[in-house]
Amino acid sequence: MSSDELIWRIAGGSGDGIDSTSQNFAKALMRSGLDVFTHRHYPSRIRGGHTYVEIRAADREVQSRGDGYNFLLSLGDSFARNPQEEAYYGNEEIKPLSENLDDLREGGIIVYDEGLISDEDVEEIDLEARAEENDWHVFPMDLRGLAREHGREVMRNTAGVGVTAALLDMDLEHIEDLMSDAMGGDVLESNLEILHEAYETTREEYEFEHDLRAPEGTHDTEQALLSGSNAIAYGAIDAGCRFISGYPMTPWTDVFTILSQNFPDMGGISEQVEDEIAAAALAVGASHAGVKAMSGSSGGGFALMSEPLGLAEMTETPVVLIEAMRAGPSTGMPTKPEQADLEHVLYTSQGDSQRVVFAPGNIEEAYEQTRLAFDIAWDYQIPAIIIYDQKLSGENTNVDVEFFDRDVSPDLGSTLTEDELREAAHDNSGKFKRFNYADAENGVAPRSIPGQKGGRYLATGNEHSPVGHISEDPDNRVAQMDRRLEKLESIREELDEERESTQTYFGDETAEYGIITWGSSQGAVEEAVSRLNENGHSVKGLSVSDMMPFPEAEVTDFLESVDEALVVEMNATAQFRGLLQKELGRFGEKLTSLLKYNGNPFEPAEIVEGYEVNLADEDREPTAQVRIEPAAGD
Repeated sequence: MSSDELIWRIAGGSGDGIDSTSQNFAKALMRSGLDVFTHRHYPSRIRGGHTYVEIRAADREVQSRGDGYNFLLSLGDSFARNPQEEAYYGNEEIKPLSENLDDLREGGIIVYDEGLISDEDVEEIDLEARAEENDWHVFPMDLRGLAREHGREVMRNTAGVGVTAALLDMDLEHIEDLMSDAMGGDVLESNLEILHEAYETTREEYEFEHDLRAPEGTHDTEQALLSGSNAIAYGAIDAGCRFISGYPMTPWTDVFTILSQNFPDMGGISEQVEDEIAAAALAVGASHAGVKAMSGSSGGGFALMSEPLGLAEMTETPVVLIEAMRAGPSTGMPTKPEQADLEHVLYTSQGDSQRVVFAPGNIEEAYEQTRLAFDIAWDYQIPAIIIYDQKLSGENTNVDVEFFDRDVSPDLGSTLTEDELREAAHDNSGKFKRFNYADAENGVAPRSIPGQKGGRYLATGNEHSPVGHISEDPDNRVAQMDRRLEKLESIREELDEERESTQTYFGDETAEYGIITWGSSQGAVEEAVSRLNENGHSVKGLSVSDMMPFPEAEVTDFLESVDEALVVEMNATAQFRGLLQKELGRFGEKLTSLLKYNGNPFEPAEIVEGYEVNLADEDREPTAQVRIEPAAGD
């Protein structure tokens, strides 16, 4: 087995410390000089239920989860359901071992905790025969017993990391440093004893016939391990956001929590309220009062934000909303990634909507496009939405710390000062013509902040006159509607001509075939394009971030340059392809969909296979759990 990359999977039950252990091990690998990328899989339960985290580490850039994995640390499920329920749920204690075997690569390593997983359990899944068939190297270890001997049973994760380090011939320095940073006193001493005992016991008891070792690498600059949720939160902070309101809902809660933890130190305010209607309304109110504000939710929670979102559009109140997608409909699969809320986010609300929607595809884009969302929202007095998913929310990767060396931008955009208000148009009552279509530039009528002298006007969700009085006059309605719609044209012009493109390109510009995607599928597509070109195909890729207003010129150029294009997305109804065909219908015959909606994100190999089966006209069906939807007219 090649040791050019390690894909380590730790599996157990929810509540077994799988996430925290993987975070620390990923940091240790990063500090050793490797690039890392994590993938998290967990059930919709507080405790118990099979969960795992995968860490992909290499001495080169890694942009997505890999194809399968090569090292399994199975702790068993300490919080498995009552055995009386076994008839329905099966033997949950062993699922962290039994349900991970299908993805383990040939020649891979298995470490399992024989302190919980019994010999009878192992016989039940026929592990010995499968190991022989796949050349797996199996190492049973009593991790619980070892942990109890030197501390507490909860420290079995530390024992598992010690066994991992021994089998991979890793130095313990970075792991020890992380423990010292996080712990102290007797707890630190016990964990260090367990780490070293597990490491030495493994080296003494086993001969290493496998050739998998931890890769070696170096970083030229300081690195930080971040998730998409971190990047969105930090982007909001640097954009000047100082108010957030919300109600917890997976996976949006991560952004809400990060900002809530940081705001007290910078004069910001965080409010948890009774529901998502109140959350969005509170953010709109805070923005109206003069602070950069945001709110957000996931799926069903965002549906409740429809009315406040429409209010922000009609009152032209800038606000940034977050929509973290998860599998639906309804509650669906709350902890699994899917890209099926695109149409929901684009079109929810009342009447003809005016909003901006960005869909970042990686950590850096999550930061950049959150800042961009605030800039656009406050410059054009329009709601801006960041749409992402559980995959981008929870995956961690290393980022150059210098990337975040930016100035904070507290600017309130097209907001008038009191000096400017004195020169602005007012009606005979003295009210400020806040919605004055006569003098608007790019559709934007500059606003005032409550309390400013000369800035008094009415804000209503009804159609209104320039000073905000309710009006159903046809001429006024057309003038106001046309002015609001003009904003989207002006925003698209600014994005095209004055800012760097938020779309991401990869592959040979002269390639004959294209793969087009959006959001968190970007990394897997980029790796797939590289592999396809290495295999002799002629392929290039485009990842689109601007969902509204749509980047018509850029996507047109891309589609005109290829003979056919594969549209890759994680949903069952080809929503992004539908948007492409809505905006650029003449390309419908070029577009074929590769769809995945089983609760797991794409692996690069699945995209490679989808391309080869479809566009390369290979006469076979995909082996992966994906679906190919033919081009229009086929």
